[in-house]
Amino acid sequence: MPQNFIGCDREQVLLMPPSLQEWLPQSHLAWFVLAAVEEMDLAAFYGSYRGDGVGRPAHGPGVMVALLLYACSRGQRASRRIERAVWRTSPTG
Repeated sequence: MPQNFIGCDREQVLLMPPSLQEWLPQSHLAWFVLAAVEEMDLAAFYGSYRGDGVGRPAHGPGVMVALLLYACSRGQRASRRIERAVWRTSPTG
């Protein structure tokens, strides 16, 4: 069942730094949040997406849940503030 999500490869090799894993130390909160989300059952989120792969790709539900949990754990609950924080820290923003 091909679903149409934008890929998220945390081991992707980039120009600088060579790996996304080199951006943050292993003890960083973000890695804890990502590990916690990997243990969650997100089937209900995935069920609401089209299964035929048609349409514009979406960000995967796991990525969005991790972003929301990380932002909330840092005291950012407003969607616009979360968006600004993501753009400020992203390699393209």
